[in-house]
Amino acid sequence: MSTNPPDLRPDLAPKAKLHDPARPGQPSIGMVSLGCPKALVDSERILTRLRAEGYGVSPDYAGADAVIVNTCGFLDSAKAESLDAIGEALSENGRVIVTGCLGAEPDYITGAHPKVLAVTGPHQYEQVLDAVHAAVPPSPDPFVDLLPASGVSLTPRHFSYLKISEGCNHKCKFCIIPDMRGRLQSRPAHAVMREAEKLVDAGVKELLVISQDTSAYGVDIKHAEDRGHRAHITDLARDLGSLGAWVRLHYVYPYPHVRKLIPLMADGLVLPYLDIPFQHAHPDVLKRMARPAAASKTLDEIAAWRDICPDITLRSTFIVGYPGETEAEFQTLLDWMDEAQLDRVGCFQYENVDGARSNTLPDHVPAEVKQERWDRFMEKAQAISEAKLAVKVGSVIDVIVDEIDEDAATCRTKADAPEIDGNLFIDEGFEGLCVGDIVRVEVDEAGEYDLWGKLV
Repeated sequence: MSTNPPDLRPDLAPKAKLHDPARPGQPSIGMVSLGCPKALVDSERILTRLRAEGYGVSPDYAGADAVIVNTCGFLDSAKAESLDAIGEALSENGRVIVTGCLGAEPDYITGAHPKVLAVTGPHQYEQVLDAVHAAVPPSPDPFVDLLPASGVSLTPRHFSYLKISEGCNHKCKFCIIPDMRGRLQSRPAHAVMREAEKLVDAGVKELLVISQDTSAYGVDIKHAEDRGHRAHITDLARDLGSLGAWVRLHYVYPYPHVRKLIPLMADGLVLPYLDIPFQHAHPDVLKRMARPAAASKTLDEIAAWRDICPDITLRSTFIVGYPGETEAEFQTLLDWMDEAQLDRVGCFQYENVDGARSNTLPDHVPAEVKQERWDRFMEKAQAISEAKLAVKVGSVIDVIVDEIDEDAATCRTKADAPEIDGNLFIDEGFEGLCVGDIVRVEVDEAGEYDLWGKLV
């Protein structure tokens, strides 16, 4: 039983869970999935296609005929982590295919690891399959290689990520995601709903809606309506809410039309939870970032959301030490945090990323100053979290069970996304629970990021 650490990187997906043993003689592929939930969905799609062709999925290097490493290129530290993962896969298995965001820089990968079999870019499913076919020819058995209707899932069976679009139309100076994944490409709403319905029919209790810019969903296809579903985030959220599962919205930019989502939360159709990447609060820093937000108006929006849905949980991520950030600008961020009182907060120290326009900005902040500001920011965020959780003691809330061991049942409230937020632990009387159960709990203890409770 472990509590949520305060320095958890907010760009990471839950670790992939492989639970699909191969039949004797079946060619098997291993998967190392790094980076954000959007990359995890790409990994699931690749493995689903491979399973349909008769491949097994190996949970370890030794049992795999080849290994796919789905990489992250979000930050230089993430690139280094990806190179380390490729190196480990080469050392342990020797036959490695690389894909994902870092695959957009093939020379960078092959310069460090020339023995990789192939390098493909993000969401290039066909090229990945071609590389697997070349390395490990398929050998399907049509009598036993049956693909589950829900496809291959790399998360526990009771929750699933639902990707509604690719790419992004923003031009934030610190980010190269649009260069790697392209401009916004929304999926048709009826296709999203069909996938969601299959997931819920297969037992999924929580749908985590993800994209690079969820609130812009459908803009590129002019909010097209087809087969009774309209490609607009408000309509999609309402449709998803009709399926009976928890629906959690991630990566929502605070556009004015986001306010129309809040009544859906107040009515219980969508979880009262918004994951919004504010990044900073000082208007000059936001301008240098090329961010489309104004901090003063954001506070007004937050107040309006809370008026409509008092129970709403707000999660965000921030960057400290952005080029040119002064002590006064950073203090503005701390003061803004006091006013905003966000429930869940993640924070990065600014890093240069190859190709980002922010690299050329003047007045880069020294590493020791970035660390000192990060420490102060997280101290502030932790104090706010601790105070907000303390208020929950004595309340009765719904939780979803994620894991059970001999010590406790690890659960999440409606205010907590998997692995990036906190947990609620039930350490007495939990023996009859099952993973995926949604139960009522009375909160009897609170910490800095986590809660403890007992079954009602």
